[in-house]
Amino acid sequence: MRIATIVMFVLAVVLGVLAYKKGVHMRGLQAGGKMLLELVPLLAVAFIVAGFVRVLAPQEVVTKWVGTEGGLRGIFIGSAAGSITPGGPYVTLPIAASFYKSGTSIAIMVAFLTAWSLWAVGRLPMELGILGPRVTLIRILATVIFPPIAGLLAGVIDRWIPGAGP
Repeated sequence: MRIATIVMFVLAVVLGVLAYKKGVHMRGLQAGGKMLLELVPLLAVAFIVAGFVRVLAPQEVVTKWVGTEGGLRGIFIGSAAGSITPGGPYVTLPIAASFYKSGTSIAIMVAFLTAWSLWAVGRLPMELGILGPRVTLIRILATVIFPPIAGLLAGVIDRWIPGAGP
């Protein structure tokens, strides 16, 4: 998390200098401030939900269903959960991090995040309305296998790469 903060800070400084040279730095700061005010309530609620998920998920249930013992069943559970999780990354990533810190395996977390990215049931009405049923159906059928495969592959990679857990 610290590295990401440092990288974003350096990027903000570089872009700030470029904006200053073009004379648009105040407009950039105002736009950033407006986005901040719009996102703070969403972020606050997302982190509160993530905190509740973390303390309410019984450890034995997490271990059995979506922990290292979860296996293929857990990967399918993670995929299904990811597909119905609403919201963008500001909502989903804190929830995913909370599950991971509660003991969900990396394989299941990757399946969850991949399904959230590819399947996103919440966007189906808009996708159907804009792209039509044929394109939507083809997209769903073309991506249906990826979250479980990504989860299985992540489990293999996780065994190859040494490191501490959550």
